[in-house]
Amino acid sequence: MAQPQKFFENLSGAGKAIGVLTSGGDAQGMNAAVRAVVRMGIYVEAKVYFVHEGYQGMVDGGDNIIEVSWESVSSILQVGGTVIGSARCKAFRTREGRLQAAYNLIQRGITNLCVIGGDGSLTGANLFREEWSGLLEELVKNGKIEAAAAKKYSHLNIVGMVGSIDNDFCGTDMTIGTDSALHRIIEVVDAIMTTAQSHQRTFVLEVMGRHCGYLALVSALACGADWVFIPESPPEEGWEDIMCGKLSENRARRKRLNIIIVSEGAIDRQNNPITSEKIKSLVVSRLGFDTRVTILGHVQRGGTPSAFDRILASRMGVECVLALLEATPETPACVVSLCGNQAVRLPLMECVQMTQEVQKAMDERRFEDAVRLRGRSFENNLNTYKLLSHKKNISELPKSNFNVAVLNVGAPAAGMNGAVRSAVRVGITEGHKMFAVNDGFEGFAKGQIQEIKWGDVGGWTGQGGSLLGTKRTLPAKYFDQIADQIRANNINALLVIGGFEAFESMLQLAEARGTFEEFCIPMCVVPATISNNVPGTDLSLGADTALNAIMETCDRIKQSASGTKRRVFIIETMGGYCGYLANMGGLAAGADAAYIFEEQFDIRELQANVEHLTEKMKTSIQRGLVLRNENSNENYTTDFIYQLYSEEGKGVFDCRKNVLGHMQQGGAPSPFDRNFGTKISAKAIQWISRKLKETYRKGRIFANTDDSVCLLGMRRRALVFQPVMQLRDETDFKHRIPKEQWWLKLRPLMKILAKYKTSYDISDAGQLEHVRVPRPKEEGI
Repeated sequence: MAQPQKFFENLSGAGKAIGVLTSGGDAQGMNAAVRAVVRMGIYVEAKVYFVHEGYQGMVDGGDNIIEVSWESVSSILQVGGTVIGSARCKAFRTREGRLQAAYNLIQRGITNLCVIGGDGSLTGANLFREEWSGLLEELVKNGKIEAAAAKKYSHLNIVGMVGSIDNDFCGTDMTIGTDSALHRIIEVVDAIMTTAQSHQRTFVLEVMGRHCGYLALVSALACGADWVFIPESPPEEGWEDIMCGKLSENRARRKRLNIIIVSEGAIDRQNNPITSEKIKSLVVSRLGFDTRVTILGHVQRGGTPSAFDRILASRMGVECVLALLEATPETPACVVSLCGNQAVRLPLMECVQMTQEVQKAMDERRFEDAVRLRGRSFENNLNTYKLLSHKKNISELPKSNFNVAVLNVGAPAAGMNGAVRSAVRVGITEGHKMFAVNDGFEGFAKGQIQEIKWGDVGGWTGQGGSLLGTKRTLPAKYFDQIADQIRANNINALLVIGGFEAFESMLQLAEARGTFEEFCIPMCVVPATISNNVPGTDLSLGADTALNAIMETCDRIKQSASGTKRRVFIIETMGGYCGYLANMGGLAAGADAAYIFEEQFDIRELQANVEHLTEKMKTSIQRGLVLRNENSNENYTTDFIYQLYSEEGKGVFDCRKNVLGHMQQGGAPSPFDRNFGTKISAKAIQWISRKLKETYRKGRIFANTDDSVCLLGMRRRALVFQPVMQLRDETDFKHRIPKEQWWLKLRPLMKILAKYKTSYDISDAGQLEHVRVPRPKEEGI
């Protein structure tokens, strides 16, 4: 039964005061979270206060706790670190310090705190909340506050957001700052790879993560590192010989470089540290390879936040205010977090206890438990890395006698090559013979099919575009030739990596099974398109990279306007009829409006937007940013909107337009797309292996059921295989978009943060859940 719609207009913040502070280590995206809390707080008519310098500012009081306005958080979305400061605070660890902090909050009527930090900061906040009534009693007793004030402010609400580049907090898939830190690491790795290749060098890269190996593990997965050291899963005894053997094998196969990634907290099975210098000495003494160490250090904390972190932090900031408004004395302190692409609320102390359990498991050398407690995503990353990095001897591989073909269909998307690499290597590990098809179904029909080996896909993860070549051509016009090629090459299964055309291709092949028996084989689609318009999945490969390209361009454009003032930029994005890039790009770049096909607009709305920008020019924020999806309206074109804004804004602001074009399709894949493509493709091949076993009858493959042609998509919190025939009903074929799209629920978010009055459906807002202890062998994304 569908949940009834519920709107936040019923949740008034009038008479309430919210304090926001950042504590502990800084992380990119904290400012986006602060901005969202301030603007959402003001939007619901609450007073919002900055608490500068974390808990130290709360203890010191005075000018450290100041009321803020809408404009106070202008231009901070793209800034790394935290503009309100963060400091370690010894005083807050004492009761006297917390007593002073309580007094300073009461003076301003603040009884709602949004704390952005790591587990230490959040644990401190929870202790403060538990002691609150006792602290107020003491303040009354000491004559510092009146009994009436103690009664009025008798309860403190705490909601936390986890800001930590290490992603070391259990209960959330991604913490604020993690994705941006991965961007910094991958930028360095990509740069190092070129110099390492020139000189046949081995590089040992040390990344942050004293107690958590997430950054090391995901960056190793994203760049195809030869070896990774993480604290949760130390190497087996005798690892020195195994690692050196692997490095020399790779050199023997003419690989010109070796990359080893080490987490700063890496340990062996006896809990002794494994340092980058120790690894370098080992490689030099045993193999004599030219070896260099690079310690990334605080570079990982710096720089501008990624699109993912800005959107995550903005969503969490708004969710945080909603949680504070809904809080009662009975609700426990909670953290707002992300699971899949769903906002969830989790009891703060359950998350903290689970996080401490991981450390306890490592201290007690229960490393399998430590990996499991980190969560399904972490465990899946580790298993996928092991699968792809270590080539087994031919004698160790199962012999399946099946041939699996991989091809790209549709427009190129960043991450396609990583997905192909993953498919090829997992397929070989499963015992299949893998074939690469060049130039999509057109190449398939012409017989451009060849076997592809383990070493052929080395170094593919970091490359943009499609190395196999891709075409938009659908298979229908080549059915006879494709059937001939399937028969001639004895192809037993197909993996198609591509966009809407890949989905349509699978439908055509499935419908033609009655005529062509050759198409009665397992087939799977991995969605890859920057437009993110494929039905059956919330996210497509390549969309994150495109979003970052749009966001970076918008940042530069906004910066250019900071000097000239009173300027509005109209930017056209790609996406066909799907408004994902325009909407999410607008959210990440802090746009004033985003015009999309899915939400029809008329001249009155355009006029209202012009008036809104005219009002904005009277403030200190004298610039505007408007995004338009390329097919949002056939009459209200980018030129029309530019001319309308220019005419109506005459004398108040001037306009510029920019069509971003194909730069959105290019560039190296983002860490998210490398990781997502690698994992989703590995899962697709494992599904194909199962289907091949199920459909093998009397010496041949015969698969003619709907569930043997599937699309593997991310739905809310899980990766799901869905028959393409079922997805047909969920698709608007005329406009090449799904009939329902999850991200449309985030649309009001951008409007609220740009100061528009709107309705925001919160029936899908995070409900308080409990932290699940992952069971052994549990599957995840």
